[in-house]
Amino acid sequence: MAQSQEKLTIWDFVPGVGASLIVFFVNAMWAVWGLGEMFFEGWYGGWGIRLAYLAIFLGIFALSVVALLWPRVGGWLMIAGATAFTLWWWMNDLIRGTFTWQRFAGQFPVSGILVIAGGLFLWQGRVKRKRERLGLVAEKWWRRNLALLIAVGIPVLITVGMLAVNLPIVLSRVDDGSRGARTITGSDGAALVWAPKGPGWNWQQEWGGYPSWHSIARYGKSPVGIDKQDWTYGDPYASQTDFDQYNLCRYLSEDGLSLSEQPLDLWRMPRVAELVAALSLHGENAGCIWNGEQGLVECYLTPDKETPLWAPDEAPVYYWAYEEFDAENAYFVSYNGYVKYQPKGWGNPRHGYRCVKELP
Repeated sequence: MAQSQEKLTIWDFVPGVGASLIVFFVNAMWAVWGLGEMFFEGWYGGWGIRLAYLAIFLGIFALSVVALLWPRVGGWLMIAGATAFTLWWWMNDLIRGTFTWQRFAGQFPVSGILVIAGGLFLWQGRVKRKRERLGLVAEKWWRRNLALLIAVGIPVLITVGMLAVNLPIVLSRVDDGSRGARTITGSDGAALVWAPKGPGWNWQQEWGGYPSWHSIARYGKSPVGIDKQDWTYGDPYASQTDFDQYNLCRYLSEDGLSLSEQPLDLWRMPRVAELVAALSLHGENAGCIWNGEQGLVECYLTPDKETPLWAPDEAPVYYWAYEEFDAENAYFVSYNGYVKYQPKGWGNPRHGYRCVKELP
């Protein structure tokens, strides 16, 4: 009786190709995101801050390399790591019941899908042993490790490209070192005095971030103070009326260096159009005009995070504006000319603010 002979089938190519394509895509996406955010948000402090933006990419990249070299070990590590990361990423919304299918569709392809990749790598481990039994292992190293070379090469090419584009921008930023009150004439021809460093400009809180729109809006509502007005999940947000009555800028002293117990009404929060009009590049007004829509505004020059409007050595890359978008969201402006909106209770190290007043 003839014995059945073991041989490769079309299914033996599925795990290697499928797992490789997934890690190629996921590594590329996280490399683009990490480098992009490092240059956009993270280019203000030391390299510890900057490289933190690459942590997710580097972690996934390391798992991918291990899995491509040792599929069985790497497969289990990838399943465990991807499961833990995805649950951590989604946990708060899952607990609150605010997780949406839109978020699932947008984030699963760069997180949870690695669980599938891990399973494919486990399958590939069996196929690898089968190839070895059949003596079908390529002699040349590069052919045996072609997927690994591609997995490494894609992020390297992305890194080189993004460095070439972004390094000249961040290394040529203008910072005159002044953090005092500044008079800026906007693209609309109006001149405003912008508050000096202190409670009227990026007042950093003990927890490391900056006040939310909600906290700024209710600063003067008894009991007076930022820490008394922090938003907590489930509470209603401050309204535009609250902002008009109690916002922090109303309590700012004439020199902008202290806060009063009573409203002085010398300073105010800038409107979206005023923030946009003050954007600049290398000491020249960028000529930006807001048309009332969210998104990238029309500018003559592409603005950057530079003095006199911004502090290049500080974390904020967005400024809250005076206007609310709706009952739950308020507008903010980024240094590169985007107008967007965010929940009013959102307070983090990237969202700052700066009060203004008219010239005497």
